[in-house]
Amino acid sequence: MAKQLGFFIDATKCTGCKTCVVACKDAHDLPVGRNYRTVHEFVKGGWKKDADGAWEQNVSACHLSISCNHCSDPACVKVCPVKAHHKRTEDGLVVIDREKCIGCGMCARACPYGAPRLDEKAHKMTKCDACLDRLAKGRQPICVESCPQRAIEFGDIEELRRKHGTLASAGGLPDASVTKPSLVIRMPQKGSAH
Repeated sequence: MAKQLGFFIDATKCTGCKTCVVACKDAHDLPVGRNYRTVHEFVKGGWKKDADGAWEQNVSACHLSISCNHCSDPACVKVCPVKAHHKRTEDGLVVIDREKCIGCGMCARACPYGAPRLDEKAHKMTKCDACLDRLAKGRQPICVESCPQRAIEFGDIEELRRKHGTLASAGGLPDASVTKPSLVIRMPQKGSAH
């Protein structure tokens, strides 16, 4: 099997600070309203009265940083009418050929993660490419390097799965069987939001 790069997100460490979002936005000079990475908050539980009438709660929350998951079966690649979206053979990253892109938005509508975003000035679709420019220099994606809690890892997805497990969907995320994301998630244990 060819090498497939992907992300590991540790929701037990993520505080929802959005440093990854800001660093990505800054590194790619993205305008207001266009983000390649977002932080989702998952909350569960509630309040109820116990037998004596006292209020008790079991509320919990966690955060999950999500970007393009460079899926094994990417919906964006399947629907692109001009084949601008493609999966790189050398590392499995899903990228957009801006020369071919016509900005139709089919990819954005097909992606269950909402990764492709329209560059309104250029009228071209854009998305996370795992910071290809940084990878070419032997560096990690900016979201990984900027995370103060070290809640994001990037590398060979099989190695990440051996190290962290195979959970790839949680909370409000689509079922992993839909696109087979190159993603591993660690969610908080029982009693926490997931």
